[in-house]
Formats: sequence, C-alpha cells, structure tokens
Amino acid sequence: MEKLPIVILISGRGGNMCALVDQANAGRLPIDVRAVISDRADAPGLSRARERGVAIATLLQRDFPNRDAFDAQLADLVAGYAPSLVVLAGYMKILSATFVRRYAGRLLNIHPSLLPKYPGLQTHRRALANGDSEHGASVHFVVEELDSGPIVIQAKVRVLADDTEESLAARVHQVECAIYPQAVDWFARGRLAMRDGTVWLDGERLTEPASYSLESEP
Repeated sequence: MEKLPIVILISGRGGNMCALVDQANAGRLPIDVRAVISDRADAPGLSRARERGVAIATLLQRDFPNRDAFDAQLADLVAGYAPSLVVLAGYMKILSATFVRRYAGRLLNIHPSLLPKYPGLQTHRRALANGDSEHGASVHFVVEELDSGPIVIQAKVRVLADDTEESLAARVHQVECAIYPQAVDWFARGRLAMRDGTVWLDGERLTEPASYSLESEP
C-alpha cells in the first residue's frame, strides 16, 4: 500500500518519534516520515532522527517578533513537506488555534496520563501525589483546547508502592511506544478518523477509547 506522508514535531529526546520511525524503517508501519521538526536546536531527538535517515528542521521562537509569526511559519514549514498527518511526539509548545484548524483531523498527540485526568505537565508527579492505583498514556486528536481532543487509544500501568516519578515515567513511556504506532497505523490504513469531534474506527464511532494492555507489566 502507499505510505502515508507524515511530519513529526518534537522538543526533546524523541522517544516516541524513534518508535514510529523504527517501525516504518522495518516495514511494519505504512508511513513515510518526511521530516522531524523541533522548536529546540539542541533537542537530542534531532540527532536520533538524522541517524535514522530522516530529514530534520528547527524553528526557534526567538527568531520571530511574536508568537503569531512563529506559528504561521511553523504551519508553512510543515506544509512544505505535504503531510497527510502531523504527529506531536513530546512537542512542548502549545499550538495556536490557527495551526490546529489548518490540520484539523490530521493532528495526533500522545499525552502521559489517562485523559481527561491530568492534562498539562507533571502528570507522573500528580498521579503519585494523589495516590492513584493506575496511570497511563493516551493518544488523542488535537483540538484547540489543550489535551482535550477525542481520545483514540489508552494504555494503563499499575502504580507500584515504591514508584518514583522516574520509574513510573519509564513504564508509561513503554506503553506510549506501543499505542502511538498503533494509532498512526490505523490512520495510515484509512481505519481511523475524527468526525464531528468524535473518533471513528473501522466505520464505527467509538463510545470509549480503544485500550491496550501490556501483559508483561509488573
């Protein structure tokens, strides 16, 4: 089948980006990663993308007179690669409403919590502070309101008695690297769509997110 052209936006290590690129390079994911773009020139994920043969680009907000100018250039930069899907993989800037509208229905994000719990930052710390027994990750379509788009798939992990932020984050990241390629695969094969603010999979509207379970999780 024809590979779906995508662009991935990152700000840091690019762990989820690597999971997507590695599966694509292995022939298990029908996507063509046209570029990895970062808002940080020192993002470690840029070198990891280059090592995997992916084009990279940076766009720094400090080079623009205001946020609107930055967002407009980002949208144009992404458009230059003609993606059918834009994937946020640890991209830490909030996208403008104009950008989100331009790519509506073609914009996915992964968030390290079981949304709608814990939108925003420090999700692992908040889960531990609240004594949660389970935590996890969510893939969702992006809408104008932060971390509130319709959820495609979630994965849960148990919170262990001796967990720290770092140990919990590591297990959550493990399931992130499973559910993000799954969601992107569904989209690439024409099985996944956002219509009227809801998720549709295989022609049926999801009344709740798809779920993934990590059998080896302790």
